[in-house]
Amino acid sequence: MSTNEIVRFSHVSKQYPGTLANDDVSLTIEKGEVFALVGENGAGKSTLMNLLFGMQKPTLGDIFIKGQKIGAQHNPESAMQMGVSMVHQHFKLVPGFTVAQNILLGHEPKKGLFYDEAAAIERVRALSEEYGLKVEPTDVVRDLSVGLQQRVEILKALRTGADVLILDEPTAVLTPQETEELFEVIRRIVEEKDMTVILITHKLPEVMRISDRVGVMRRGRLEKVLMTRDTSEREIASLMVGRDVIFDDLRTAQRAGQPMLEIYNLRALSDRSLPALNGVNITVRAGEIVGICGVEGNGQTELAECIAGMRKTTAGDITLCGEKVNGCTPRQIRAQGLSYIPEDRMSMGMDAKASVADNLLLGRQRTKEFSLFGLHLKRGAINRHAREMAKTYDIRTSGVDELTGSLSGGNMQKVVIAREFEFDSPVLLICQPTRGVDIGATEFIHEHIIGKRNQGCAILLISADLDELFRLSDRLVTLYDGRITGQFNAGEIDKQFISYYMTGGTQEVDKE
Repeated sequence: MSTNEIVRFSHVSKQYPGTLANDDVSLTIEKGEVFALVGENGAGKSTLMNLLFGMQKPTLGDIFIKGQKIGAQHNPESAMQMGVSMVHQHFKLVPGFTVAQNILLGHEPKKGLFYDEAAAIERVRALSEEYGLKVEPTDVVRDLSVGLQQRVEILKALRTGADVLILDEPTAVLTPQETEELFEVIRRIVEEKDMTVILITHKLPEVMRISDRVGVMRRGRLEKVLMTRDTSEREIASLMVGRDVIFDDLRTAQRAGQPMLEIYNLRALSDRSLPALNGVNITVRAGEIVGICGVEGNGQTELAECIAGMRKTTAGDITLCGEKVNGCTPRQIRAQGLSYIPEDRMSMGMDAKASVADNLLLGRQRTKEFSLFGLHLKRGAINRHAREMAKTYDIRTSGVDELTGSLSGGNMQKVVIAREFEFDSPVLLICQPTRGVDIGATEFIHEHIIGKRNQGCAILLISADLDELFRLSDRLVTLYDGRITGQFNAGEIDKQFISYYMTGGTQEVDKE
């Protein structure tokens, strides 16, 4: 063991039925570094960290923490006792509990036989100040933003006095501002507390900015470990997917056609009956992509739901392919020419308990091609159609009868995109198309979005990923507090300055 070694994997393999998730991995992680572990979905990076945290047991090989070989009884509790904590991609918080109750769950201070609320609040405040993670102990978790909920998860992990903090896809649901705040926290705890942070991710710009070293995994094997300062996004991406990955602008110059989606003075309320959209005006023409830039929670979700017929408007008009669709049902709006890829694929885009074939069928189940008189499904035709779409959209599955919920995040998203793109609608409403999706699938999805644009589709793209918006959009619209604060053609503004408009600055102020 070297003086700086804190974690070591020695020829570690993990075999599941039919799948070799980790294949002879040897890796050393050092004290006081940010180590990024990257790879496509299914590359084995989360599995490897689950072995370290004791959620799974290796089939072969040894794992050492601070020079001590972990035993056969290693589990999350023993991992935390050895100084290893993990924050999972999907938060494990109790929504109805307060911040303090979540952080101290199972370790609550007592006054006699009863919970000592004052002591719990004081303890969490002290923890918050120690690590520079500002939270309010009395806030209820369900009322917090995703970024604040993540802070609660991190504090919950740090409460154990961790030396090694594993963060699994920590920025998958964060805004750019929340990501910046998280990175500041990571650097602070690494430098001031001499901790080690292991970052599981596939976002290469973030790897380049925050990590000291990066380990690249592909198909269960550790391909290479690189010093971040000595590598590039292109080299890492090539190692991840086994080929060169295109980062260039995919758009070809073309004239936008006639308006296909027109939104005029749109107003709507949030779920809490507060103003969410305040006079929004947007036009999307055939053959162009209009990207919506904004910190999440500024009306993007409500805008998409109003266009798709899932939220009532309080004022204004939505015109789709020349016809007003205010008050129409989602089915009527789809028939008028809209395809919709929602931001939450799990709850709104698919049925995780249904097969890939059935998810690809949704919206067509009453057509003559796939049913008899709308009453009896033609299973043979459905499966043939699903196999064709799986091939076209590179949906990696053991078969079209596989449950969609068992697929990787990237393949789930491909199912939703394949279904919606195959409607051949003139207008596409696309929300967070590559959230939680690996680099290979992201490249594939981007190519298909540009392909639809080049075929003449009018596309409204809502994304929290500025790199994605700048790469794909012909025009950019900034949204703040339910209002449009700026509109720009591609190339007129950069990512640094657009943040001004995303946080409330307006073009009107600039002109004065």
